[in-house]
Amino acid sequence: QVHLVESGGGSVQAGGSRRLSCATSYTTYCMGWFRQAPGKEREGVATIDAYYTQRYSDSVRGRFTISKDTANNILYLEMNSLRPEDTGTYYCAADSAVGPCLVSSQAMDSWGKGTLVTISS
Repeated sequence: QVHLVESGGGSVQAGGSRRLSCATSYTTYCMGWFRQAPGKEREGVATIDAYYTQRYSDSVRGRFTISKDTANNILYLEMNSLRPEDTGTYYCAADSAVGPCLVSSQAMDSWGKGTLVTISS
């Protein structure tokens, strides 16, 4: 399994920006960001595969950007135009299996412990 450690969470005012980082022991075929708002189920936010194909949930497309630095084994999530509904714990995840790498799929084999992002209005 991949060891994943998220960082960059904190409190941000609505309309602001934040960048999350995920340090990994190595990058895998599919990596992604997921989030869980208080009282809600975990949902996919963005994924990136070995070919750097990015996929986003409808709720963040155009505002968030996922990227990776394979030389340093870091996954990023750049978040702009933040909204109160973006509040939640953000998890980094990885999957070594070669597959579609869909945002809707949570079949990842490694997960970080999460970092909390709070957006105030």
